[in-house]
Amino acid sequence: MTIRILPAVGDPDAARAVSSLLSQLPGAEPGPPVTDSTALVNALDQAVSRAAAGSPDRPGPPSAVDELPEVVLVHERIGPVPALELIRDIALRFPAVGVVLITTDAGPALFAAAMDAGARGIVGLPLGYDELAARVQAAAQWAAGVRVHLGGGQEAALGPAGTLVTVTGAKGGVGTTVTAVQLALAARAAGRSVALVDMDLQSGDVASYLDVQFRRSIVDLADIQDISVRVLQDAVHAHHTGLGLLLAPEEGERGEEVDDRAARTVLAALRSRYELVVVDCGSQMQSASAAAVELSDTALLVTTPDVVCVRAAKRLVRLWDRLQIRKAEDTTTVVNRLTRNTEIQPPLVGKATGTRVARTPVPAAFKELQPYVDAGRMQDLDARSTVRQALWALAGELGLVDAPAAARQGRGSHRARTPLTGRRRKALTAGPAAGEPGVPGAPGAAGAFGPAGPYEEG
Repeated sequence: MTIRILPAVGDPDAARAVSSLLSQLPGAEPGPPVTDSTALVNALDQAVSRAAAGSPDRPGPPSAVDELPEVVLVHERIGPVPALELIRDIALRFPAVGVVLITTDAGPALFAAAMDAGARGIVGLPLGYDELAARVQAAAQWAAGVRVHLGGGQEAALGPAGTLVTVTGAKGGVGTTVTAVQLALAARAAGRSVALVDMDLQSGDVASYLDVQFRRSIVDLADIQDISVRVLQDAVHAHHTGLGLLLAPEEGERGEEVDDRAARTVLAALRSRYELVVVDCGSQMQSASAAAVELSDTALLVTTPDVVCVRAAKRLVRLWDRLQIRKAEDTTTVVNRLTRNTEIQPPLVGKATGTRVARTPVPAAFKELQPYVDAGRMQDLDARSTVRQALWALAGELGLVDAPAAARQGRGSHRARTPLTGRRRKALTAGPAAGEPGVPGAPGAAGAFGPAGPYEEG
């Protein structure tokens, strides 16, 4: 029996020791070590994608576990996700993979905690060949038994089939909730099953925007280790638009009950049931919203084209990078409330924050939104609204709906495009005029950015 092993070890010395011992195990095929929890989950997701697409060297129909390793070794000092939380996430998302924890403390307390998280064994440090071989063999045999038991229903080992999209505001009042709601509605209109999660735990407004009153919230799932389908159905409100809503608590202080572990468990359960999960993270970074951003397939950062908000977006991106939550280049910035007279244009926002800026900006048209916001009927927003057209086109750009359909949604009105003024039309052919605002060296740009460059602080 060939045993495919994927070690996840952040320390270089420990990684070399593990690789050396694994190469001596009979029948073992160790993969190159991954250095952090994000790389480990990405490697497993890529293996699932290869299995789903089929492998050219494997005849017959593809199996969901063909490309997954039998054993994953997790070092205790892996980061940024703690080792036990990472084991729990892998056990929940990839149940046909045996996980072994490598630790210096092999006492009964840690052993019990690791078993509760879903590990199949513990190996003590310093590593010994006999102990490592025994634990790997036991985990591989367990994984093989699970895969045989799954048989034809191996789709259960695919982990979460749903896409996770988080929407975070650079600061309050930039349109985070409107963006999340409209993206969810666009995907639902395209026929996808969609869950909308309000993870702005202290001041969530999804219920107000969709005129919903429901007794359950995400807090009701915080203490549940294994969320069944029945439990999830009781907590999720079935909105008449077809969206599944998991709301924030009415009492803001109860938001502290939802930690990063609870957020990971809840999101994994939702992804196993819905094709798309859209999370409104608000503008306050907490452990739950940070976990959601880290797990997300697409992380959106909503900002407005003004100096204060772009600086706030830059601070948030730097915070994510310092905490190893997400890199700037893996973040997509959405520019909201853009007008043709705005000096700060999307390319400059991308340069200042270091993120990728969405090609579709959202125009400033609050008069279109105000009646629906006040009535709590965002789902009834007029299809001719430039804001809705832009957000639904953004959904197409992100791959949440078919791009041609999204393009047709925005084709009905010329107002969806920001027209060029005569001066700017001339600038395209004649070049920028000296002293024009927004042009490098212009008085307007220097006054906003200062001599140190765009949005450099202090």
